[in-house]
Amino acid sequence: MRQDHLVAAGQLSRADVERVLDRAAEFDAALESGESLPARYPETVLALCFYEPSTRTKMSFETAMKRLGGDVVDMGSVDASSVKKGESLADTVRVIEGYGDGIVLRHPREGAARMASEFVDVPVVNAGDGAGQHPSQTLLDLYTIREAAGLDDLTIGIVGDLKYGRTVHSLATALTEFDAHMHFVSPDSLRLPRSVRFDLHEAGAQVREHTELDDVLPELDVLYVTRIQRERFPDEDEYQKVAGEFQIDADTLDAASDDLTVMHPLPRVDEIAPEIDDTDYANYFEQAHNGVPVRMALLDLLLSNHE
Repeated sequence: MRQDHLVAAGQLSRADVERVLDRAAEFDAALESGESLPARYPETVLALCFYEPSTRTKMSFETAMKRLGGDVVDMGSVDASSVKKGESLADTVRVIEGYGDGIVLRHPREGAARMASEFVDVPVVNAGDGAGQHPSQTLLDLYTIREAAGLDDLTIGIVGDLKYGRTVHSLATALTEFDAHMHFVSPDSLRLPRSVRFDLHEAGAQVREHTELDDVLPELDVLYVTRIQRERFPDEDEYQKVAGEFQIDADTLDAASDDLTVMHPLPRVDEIAPEIDDTDYANYFEQAHNGVPVRMALLDLLLSNHE
């Protein structure tokens, strides 16, 4: 990749995405076959700095680095770090740059990863910045979509919290590089932010917004379901007004194509009923598993730029 850091999906051209996904497919095949992978980065240490909770992103980055032959250091919880003493993010990442060869950063403030990247010379990967972006999640989403339905002549419905859902903002941006028809389904109060709609229009995408999934479900190749981001709401009463607004169960999917792929970045609360898990529609656990080969590919390409 031509990038030194990955802080937003808008950095990625179609060629960048395809290079990551093709490399991920090679790692995926090797992992599936049980092939012993060479230690590509035996002296490399990746620093994990998570200011917010994480399971899949954090563990898959750690697994990816170790699969590549490297190791990780973990800042641990914010409450047990110098952040609790008032240390700035700029100072934190400048110190951690001395301990690792790359930094994976999750932070509650939008733009935090971009700012951090300006203070260090090692690669920074944005692992989620508040309600902003989550570009490495987007890459594994694109990998999953490519495997299931292809990325061109694709019709995708993105459902749920489109206002605060950083995975949505990143995925929609990246899909403008492909022949994808996007439908956004949400309550009026959780529509895409105006800034995201503007960027999509500028990129040539047609933003089709709906309040009812039934309006578009039969024509979808992929249904991308998201959790209502309770922790982002400034007011609990506002959250309660939309909690459980979209719940996907067997009855919901009666009108869907037999080839529909259902995805979710996880964790889920009650957006997808467990009865969907064992159907051919469900692809969200495979989506999570794809985080390892995709993040292996991403780290491989970023770190190779700094050798």
